[in-house]
Amino acid sequence: MKGLLARPARQGGRTDHWSFLFGQIAIHSLIVLIFTGICLTFLYDPDTTQVIYQGAYLPLRGVPVSRAFDSTLAISLEVRGGLLMRQIHHWATLILVAAICLHLLRLFFTGAFRRPRGLNWLIWVALFLLAIAAGVTGGILPDDLLSGGSLALIQGVTQSIPLIGSHLTGLLFGEAVPGDRVLPVFYWLHVSLIPATMTGLFMIRGRLLRRHGRTHYPGATYVPPLSSLALFLATCAMLTLLGTVGQINPIWLYGPANPSTTSAGAVPDWYMGFLDGALRIMPAWEPLVFGHPLSLSILIPALIVPGAFFTVLAAYPLIERRLTGARTLHHALDRPREAAVRTALGAAGMTFFGLLWVAAANDQIAHQFDLSLFAVTWFFRIAVLAGPLMAFEVTRRLCLALQAQEREERAHGIETGIIHRSPHGGYTETIAAPPAQGRIPANRP
Repeated sequence: MKGLLARPARQGGRTDHWSFLFGQIAIHSLIVLIFTGICLTFLYDPDTTQVIYQGAYLPLRGVPVSRAFDSTLAISLEVRGGLLMRQIHHWATLILVAAICLHLLRLFFTGAFRRPRGLNWLIWVALFLLAIAAGVTGGILPDDLLSGGSLALIQGVTQSIPLIGSHLTGLLFGEAVPGDRVLPVFYWLHVSLIPATMTGLFMIRGRLLRRHGRTHYPGATYVPPLSSLALFLATCAMLTLLGTVGQINPIWLYGPANPSTTSAGAVPDWYMGFLDGALRIMPAWEPLVFGHPLSLSILIPALIVPGAFFTVLAAYPLIERRLTGARTLHHALDRPREAAVRTALGAAGMTFFGLLWVAAANDQIAHQFDLSLFAVTWFFRIAVLAGPLMAFEVTRRLCLALQAQEREERAHGIETGIIHRSPHGGYTETIAAPPAQGRIPANRP
């Protein structure tokens, strides 16, 4: 009886809104990831022991490589369907992170994180972090030149942690960097711990969905959702198409990892672009504290800023509940314009993330447009602080203006621009009744 009372009433739009499909796409992408990962696991060797490459790729024959790189290259160029499986696996990771990110945005802007769905929000935030961790650990496994650069970044971030940084680096890498310990650790995380945790969180999320029911927009009529099987097949087809025609991570062009070398113009996958951008525009601050250097130029952009951002993101439902004093259960979704401050905060956060993401290409921007690299870097340093404030105020005013327009239309109707002349010479305009869209909100700041 309690579960039935908690379910939202099916009122009379539609409940099958396109934005509701992002969560399903994330689940289906994870299924594809697990399947392709199992296939690749039987052929991959997470060993950093050096061997002489004697495979099918002639330009690298006779070059010392690790067994991990050798097995990955064999999967790509010698195993039938191996390259397709690798590329589907990589594309599925990118789509998984994107689907979770878009789903989080939908939950945020529509207020779907409010009671009784606070735990559901925390699960999606955790899934987002785990998906990023899965991508990072998976990108290290080929042991190519790009993954070597990622390991160097991880080493620098780990060493920048005060007091315990050196000890953590030793635990992760061993006595030497990169050493022979980190690859097996990342392999174990990538193939067992992270997928198992994500699967468990998705199962808990499904149980919460059955308990609390689906959210809906005000006045929505119930429409059966898109068949999960049909969407799963469509997701598999799209990932297969991307894996077939979209080349990604061609490690034979990069070559084996070399701690002293990195590729020109190398950038991480899209979901790590914000971290790369933050590191590029951060000033070189390294003060001495009790005679020891404190690498703020790495600590702030790589740990403090992301840590603060995701902490606030996870705690936002509680923060909003405390500020607004709302204690009731919410099954109806808000349109973004109905909560101007929340929508403005979301726009500010997206602007902050987007500017850091674009800043990851500051060198390419300077090169392509013949600009000074220092000028481009200083532009992003200023924009990453001023841009979110501007986005907040502009978005808030747009939401309030849309609310005022709706109240005006509800009170006086919609001007059609159709003018009629009466037999007596007077002119009148046809006023249309506004469409029924559920409740029109009060002027909420």
